[in-house]
Amino acid sequence: MTALDSLRLSVPIIQAPMAGVSTPEMAAAVSNAGALGSIGIGAVDASAARAMIDAVRARTGRPFNVNLFTHQPAQSKPDVEQGWIAALAPLFAQYGATPPPSLREIYRSFTVDDAMLAMLVEASPAVVSFHFGLPDARRIAALKDAGCLLLATATNLDEAQAIKAAGIDAIVAQGYEAGGHRGVFDPQAPDARLGTIALTRLLVEHCDLPVIAAGGIMDGHGVRAALNLGAIAAQLGTAFIGCPESSADAAYRAALSSPAAHHTLMTSAISGRPARCLANRFTHWTATSDAQIPDYPIAYDAGKALNQAARASGEGGYGAQWAGQGAPLARSLPAADLIAELVKEMQAA
Repeated sequence: MTALDSLRLSVPIIQAPMAGVSTPEMAAAVSNAGALGSIGIGAVDASAARAMIDAVRARTGRPFNVNLFTHQPAQSKPDVEQGWIAALAPLFAQYGATPPPSLREIYRSFTVDDAMLAMLVEASPAVVSFHFGLPDARRIAALKDAGCLLLATATNLDEAQAIKAAGIDAIVAQGYEAGGHRGVFDPQAPDARLGTIALTRLLVEHCDLPVIAAGGIMDGHGVRAALNLGAIAAQLGTAFIGCPESSADAAYRAALSSPAAHHTLMTSAISGRPARCLANRFTHWTATSDAQIPDYPIAYDAGKALNQAARASGEGGYGAQWAGQGAPLARSLPAADLIAELVKEMQAA
């Protein structure tokens, strides 16, 4: 028995809960196809999160994953934030806009969100996962008592051992290839930048918990390789961006099928934490800026405002276009059809 056996998955694939991409429609379609669909609720409040959970349940009776951000709450640094606003002002001016006069923490960490905890205990989703660290023992115990299977992201062995010690059921091994936010517990600490293959093997061999491989996996051959490494499943995120059920906008989809897909890079400038995205106008600008970046997610307040201003003028190159290094392998298929293709490729491999 593994941590996922109770979920009755017929396909050892988890759709990554990429905030801004995953939707209830996508999660339900993936789960109905026999894999594990996911929604990201870290960027919304408890009421909106409950509405998302209800929307998935209206579309499927199968298990799905609900993902939370468990970062340390941001520390406001007014001087840094004003410096960041000043650095971005010329970009806003290009689109006839002005930056916000101040920045705010646009969403709360689950580590301090009791309303979110109460909602999850009442809703009791089958799977709850954590990114950026771990909540405290009280929150973990409450979710386990509610019957939730718990997952957490690790980028190295030390994080994995902390996950095991906390009583989490399985580990998502996030390789450096992965798109979206890096799951490091401490973004100020040195990052070993372990790839998916090395990290998965390290955790399988040295941490006695089921391991889910994530990062750069785009097709059934990659899923099969992850299983051969000892993982119980593979988590795919970038592979689902092109699905019609995703909430990626037209500019994001166009960028995914452009040469930018061959040049993903890691940046903290968009949100305040390291994240892998497609090369675009924002990432090009960050390469020339030496301004200090505010804490996550305070920096994201500015990034979202800039993207909104640019989009109002028809420019889509300032969005958070998260994508992993396997981006050139992305396909634009309905989620259920993509799962079917992945299964065929797994069988062929």
